[in-house]
Amino acid sequence: MSRSLRLQSAWALYHVTSRGNERQTIYRSKDDFARFLAVLTSVCERFNWVIHSYCLMTNHYHLFVETPDANLAKGMRQLNGVYTQQVNRKYQRVGHLFQGRYKSILVDKDSYLLELCRYIVLNPVRAKSMVNSPVEWPWSSYQEAIGLRKSPDWLATDALLLLFAKSRKTTIKRYSDFVAQGVGIDI
Repeated sequence: MSRSLRLQSAWALYHVTSRGNERQTIYRSKDDFARFLAVLTSVCERFNWVIHSYCLMTNHYHLFVETPDANLAKGMRQLNGVYTQQVNRKYQRVGHLFQGRYKSILVDKDSYLLELCRYIVLNPVRAKSMVNSPVEWPWSSYQEAIGLRKSPDWLATDALLLLFAKSRKTTIKRYSDFVAQGVGIDI
């Protein structure tokens, strides 16, 4: 039986996740996290993607992706494929790194943008043994959003923050408070 086609639209928003094969670790070192972000950077540039929020966990990742050119499938094939090749080469392994196809959920920007961005950056907090606060996890978009780290061109930090206020100082405070209020809440 063939796979069903994925629906793709210009300017669509997706919550994308991909998990390690057999729930195995996909990032074994800090270099692996950085390598994945480098591949994501090239995918965003090549496929004109905009990322609203991201979080890389040890055995999976979450991306909140906007696709101006209706090309999610091509970009995901490049992202997971190139990263898998690099990991296989580095660790002298063969085979699949990711478990099956990536999952993508079409998202309504007006209703879920803020909730989904909060959900994504709170992932390491929900995995209780990892960190107590999203600011402690370096592999998500939270540090860029609050100004602790320079935001890459593909990350729509300003668009997210402008939903809270026009003043940078005020908006970061409101965003931080909003994220903190989400601890313990599931969407």
